[in-house]
Amino acid sequence: MEWEGRDRIPARRPRRFTGFLMVGALIAGSAAAGSLATSRVPAPVVYAAPVAGAVASAPASGGYADVVAKVAPAVVTVRSQRVVKVADTDPFGGMDPFEEFFGRQFPGRRSQPQQPRREGALGSGVVVTPDGYILTNNHVVEGSRQVEVELTDGRSMKATVVGADAPSDLAVLKVDAKSLPTLPLGDSDSVRVGDVALAVGNPLGVGQTVTMGIVSAKGRATGGGDGSYEDFLQTDAPINQGNSGGALVNTRGELIGINSQILSPSGGNIGIGFAIPTNMAKNVMDQLVSGGGVHRGMLGVTVQGINSDLAASLGLSGVKGALVSAVSDDGPAEKAGVKRGDVIVAIDGKEVRDSNSLRNTVSRLKPGSTVSLTLFRSGQERQVTARLGEMQARTASDESSSSGAPSGTRGALGLALQKGESGLEVTNVDPSGPAADAGIRVGDVLEEVNGQPVTSSADVRAALGKSKGKAALVLVRRGEQTLYVAVPERAA
Repeated sequence: MEWEGRDRIPARRPRRFTGFLMVGALIAGSAAAGSLATSRVPAPVVYAAPVAGAVASAPASGGYADVVAKVAPAVVTVRSQRVVKVADTDPFGGMDPFEEFFGRQFPGRRSQPQQPRREGALGSGVVVTPDGYILTNNHVVEGSRQVEVELTDGRSMKATVVGADAPSDLAVLKVDAKSLPTLPLGDSDSVRVGDVALAVGNPLGVGQTVTMGIVSAKGRATGGGDGSYEDFLQTDAPINQGNSGGALVNTRGELIGINSQILSPSGGNIGIGFAIPTNMAKNVMDQLVSGGGVHRGMLGVTVQGINSDLAASLGLSGVKGALVSAVSDDGPAEKAGVKRGDVIVAIDGKEVRDSNSLRNTVSRLKPGSTVSLTLFRSGQERQVTARLGEMQARTASDESSSSGAPSGTRGALGLALQKGESGLEVTNVDPSGPAADAGIRVGDVLEEVNGQPVTSSADVRAALGKSKGKAALVLVRRGEQTLYVAVPERAA
């Protein structure tokens, strides 16, 4: 499986359905978060009011024609174009090979450098204010020089990209119009698994299409590892390429999500689609409209998820929370007293389900705001207060590993170790050993075992003696990152 559109990534990854490509070319690259267009400061966005009353059940007729009649006019088609430079692949470097052998007997045959070409994409968008603010996906319009919006009444309008945010894959467009039909924003947090959902967009350029399914799951993350913020609603409502930026609505005709990705081996619908929840979209849109960029809170920790082995090693009563594997120097978390090895189990009294939910919660808070963290440390819970900093765009650093001949003893973990600068470097991993099962690799550096710093094989053996039948909790440094792994101990 691969991503649709820009980047080709190995199997079993969701597709961003950029849309029907008008010139058959793939959209490439990622737009940086921030303003892409206007420098003026517009008035605050005034959204349509949510529908009052209880959640509607299926109508007696068995259809949703009345809901669709209200929703459809507010869902638009988005066409974007950009100019792309084409790499010169001429093997003769622009020289005419005939000229080299026969002289200038063939005038006009000299190879010409390839000219930039236009690429276009088709997606969908949702009108959320009567004066023409439209939500869509960043990957539909990123890098575009020209964006056009087509309404269901046949009108076509030029659109300005007010701002775009690559980490959330959201963008805001503006058209010069008044009294446009709109979709009210529903509360995506109140959506329940099993609720009926309707997907509206322009799949494959065939024209506006409505499909029905249910909300299959909430809080999904596709694990891109690319710095994106993901808290998807998953749905089995059939959606395909071109639905990007379109609407996912409930049976009250409220917008609950912006369709963004699908999971598919072929690019077609197999019933696994993902939509950005409206509560996240509204937060991003408000910031893009008011300031042209998105400002996210930053706690200053690196966190990882908890599995059953880690939970047992840490003494947690359940598989929950976010394990702190690193704390930034002089960051908000360090100033608040957070330490590596702590588990953040709640923020402002709200339970932290996993590392992704913590990341999303912090990112929605304003830099400078104060939060209360509930930490689990050494079998006890404690409260600390942190003042958030601001998340800055970061680039991935290259992983490095030192070289050297394998030495040391394999021991109960199934590792060959040698002394490094900050711990014990893994020089060999027994593929049938417990460390290999836990994901430890050659080049990793063991810094702690069961909370004890290790600089020799003897330190490892002594620390393993504290496992008391549980998996050993090992702190591993991999490149510039640190993470905890639970390694079940086996007899040497």
